Amino acid sequence: MLSLSRVVLAAAFPFVRTSAWQATLVVLAGATDFLDGFIARARHADNKWGALLDPITDRIFVFTALATYLLVGQLTTGQYFILLARDLATAIGFLVARAVPWLRGVTFKARLTGKLVTTFQLIVLLAVPLVPSAVRPLVLVVGVLSVWSIIDYTLALWRARVPA
Repeated sequence: MLSLSRVVLAAAFPFVRTSAWQATLVVLAGATDFLDGFIARARHADNKWGALLDPITDRIFVFTALATYLLVGQLTTGQYFILLARDLATAIGFLVARAVPWLRGVTFKARLTGKLVTTFQLIVLLAVPLVPSAVRPLVLVVGVLSVWSIIDYTLALWRARVPA
């Protein structure tokens, strides 16, 4: 339920126009993400569906918030794509891994680099309405972390492959 709450928050985001409410939705999305993972680990209740649903709902929220900021002129097109670079690369990597026989058996798991990118994406989502002057340097941080994350996930995928 906590994961699905981010879809509801995402649906509300384009209709919220005040900085305070935008920030509130971002904080709620981040809190539900943290709480969801905390509860799953504490209760040893992590499962395949939760592991699949959690990152999807995270991406839905982030994508919706970034698209909203882009459409109202709070982000540039370049910033938008830098902020989504890791997500786009991960989606392509997932599709490739399912298409290539010796990668099909690999299980995708969250990695520290991916969590760092998500954390800084949320910080950018907070900075846009609250501290616009911080957006540009934060986007650069996300860009660097995204490159690191893409390399990290690629190497992890390569190491976990099933020999042909």
